[in-house]
Amino acid sequence: MILRELSNLVKEKIGRGKAIIILGARQTGKTTLVKSFLRDIPNEGLFLDADNIEVQTLLSSPNLERLKTIIGKANLVIIDEAQRIPNIGLTLKLIIDNLPTVQLLVTGSSSLELADMTNEPLTGRKWEYYMFPISWKELNDWVGYTTALLQLENRLIYGMYPEVVINAGEERERLSVLSQSYLYKDILSLGIIRKPEVLTKLLKALAFQVGNEVSLNELGQLVGADKVTVSTYLNLLEKSFVIFRLQPLSRNLRNEISTSRKIYFYDNGIRNALINNFAPLDLRQDVGALWENFMISERLKANHYRKRWVTTYFWRTQAQQEIDYVEEIDGQFEAFEFKWKKQNAVKIPVQFSEAYKPLGYHVITKENFDGFLLP
Repeated sequence: MILRELSNLVKEKIGRGKAIIILGARQTGKTTLVKSFLRDIPNEGLFLDADNIEVQTLLSSPNLERLKTIIGKANLVIIDEAQRIPNIGLTLKLIIDNLPTVQLLVTGSSSLELADMTNEPLTGRKWEYYMFPISWKELNDWVGYTTALLQLENRLIYGMYPEVVINAGEERERLSVLSQSYLYKDILSLGIIRKPEVLTKLLKALAFQVGNEVSLNELGQLVGADKVTVSTYLNLLEKSFVIFRLQPLSRNLRNEISTSRKIYFYDNGIRNALINNFAPLDLRQDVGALWENFMISERLKANHYRKRWVTTYFWRTQAQQEIDYVEEIDGQFEAFEFKWKKQNAVKIPVQFSEAYKPLGYHVITKENFDGFLLP
């Protein structure tokens, strides 16, 4: 079994009087993680699968007495895929306020739905975490450092979803199912998407532009939709943990880019499945984009699991000076460039150095990336 980094973070919060909310895409291992906590208290835990219609009915409009009957003697109550339950926020509030010995552990695969349902009712009553596909540290801990390095090129191509990592030799088939079935399930269930074919075109367009700045107008022209529709769909894809956006850093220089965004995929394998390209790295033209996407998505995981509260950016000027990735902590900056192969000296742009006085400037390659991702 792959030990997940989130496990210890959750354990720290159990019994501290608040609901624990775990958000993340389907098939990232949320259910496996929360069920692992039942092994410690098999007779005192209750697992409720909200994909089950009967569970939805039970929890959608309960009163306190009915909740006491449902929960019984359980002191750990797990509600899986809670966004399926109408009024779940009020139900959780009722439990927290009236049954103080019950620890709630709740998962959801759409932050748009579950966050909307729980933000107001659970103000001050919840801890919230994100669960991602397997992290580089988790892979290292599972297979060992040397074996993980031997898998690096495969991970750039096939990504880090648990069932893809575990089932070597079946990656393409597994990713095909993930990208075609699970990717859209929660988004389409919202009923907001009126043209699924536009969503598919948009995802493919984004896959081809990983690491590049994107314009809503240009994306709209590519997929045949107005920029309002494109913006709505991008928001849904982000809230469903398919993509994430990087904003430009622009504070001091008149010619800094300030309005565009870069879009990345949480998982390289999903990105490659969308364009149906699993060719080895030495036959690809997009190795640089794959490396950049992998490094930034893995850094996102590492920052979250290690509770590093950073703000992230890219930086570029109209004169085409640029930096791939910038982190800000307490007003101090650190800059990173991603190069698959080691190159001759790469110098920090003078304008950036003078304006932001970064603590460091690092070129991350396959020879030194472990220091960027591992504690």
